[in-house]
Amino acid sequence: MSSTKILKVDPQNPAAEAIDQAAKIILAGGLVIIPTETVYGLAADSRNPAALKKLSEIKKRPADKPFSFLIEKRERLEALARNIPVAAYKLMDKFWPGPMTLVLEAKDGGTINGEQSRTIGLRMPDHQTALQIIAAADTALACPSANISGEEAPREISVAMKELDGLVELAIDAGAAKLGVESTVVDLTIKPLRILRPGAINKDEIDAVVSKKIVLFVCTGNSCRSVMAQGLLKKVLKEKNRDDVEVLSAGVMAINGMGVTPETQELLAQEGINVSAHRAQRLTRQMVDASDLILVMSRGQEEAVLTLAPVAKNRLFLLKEFAKISDENMDIDDPIGRGHDFYSRVLYVIRQAVERIAQVI
Repeated sequence: MSSTKILKVDPQNPAAEAIDQAAKIILAGGLVIIPTETVYGLAADSRNPAALKKLSEIKKRPADKPFSFLIEKRERLEALARNIPVAAYKLMDKFWPGPMTLVLEAKDGGTINGEQSRTIGLRMPDHQTALQIIAAADTALACPSANISGEEAPREISVAMKELDGLVELAIDAGAAKLGVESTVVDLTIKPLRILRPGAINKDEIDAVVSKKIVLFVCTGNSCRSVMAQGLLKKVLKEKNRDDVEVLSAGVMAINGMGVTPETQELLAQEGINVSAHRAQRLTRQMVDASDLILVMSRGQEEAVLTLAPVAKNRLFLLKEFAKISDENMDIDDPIGRGHDFYSRVLYVIRQAVERIAQVI
């Protein structure tokens, strides 16, 4: 039995040749020991039943026990999972890339390890070498720890090689894993979520992220209406001693870094709200995905949000729906260029809506 080839790399700047070799072996159905920030893993092409069978045999793992997958970008997650809850996006925002595996509902019934599976486990590792290998292979990688099942997960390549030398084609040595503890596995297919395997991230950290509600106000330029709404809601919540809600704002056509309009700053200052440091930010899919409640000023912005993220439909509302105003026009019109009195009327409507929102969230 020949020895496994070992390639030593700089963990932050691995040689392209090493990445290429690892990806080619994986795509050819082979197995490669790769580094991650948690422990060393044993990587195989998630789409290749023969490679997955070989992976199970080498690890002496039950053939019906599914592997979790490593990915390098969110788009790959959305190609593999469906009905992704807001809690998953919150956890991704906080802990990815990092030592957390999310168990989600598998897309289209999910063919996992050659068998139909209802769920799929996914993780984005916080390790440049691992991320580059995944990207080069251009597929999710099945990647359990590089050890025989039941044995200690290896933090160093030398430990992995004691058990696996000669059984796999290649090993990538990037030095000792930063954490030395396996990822926390969180099942998000049930409510409340369940931790299937304790790991590097503890339950209190997870609960703190998931339990905090996120309210997102959206307008056009993120320089007046959404800023008013954000400032007013933050003030009301502070008065209520509520620290369980995060309030954000963005614009569908915002120019990142722009300040608020002078009228907005003046009117909010009269409310005791200082927004002089506010800088506009353009709405992103990531913001929408992680928000529990999305409130827009107009139907045009509603359409823009749904174009960006159709799955947000049940969390998306016109802000004026919450104001106690009888009006067929449910848009809150843009006050820019329309004078101080118009700004004041806009603020009045937004205040009414915000006060009601503060009661229901």
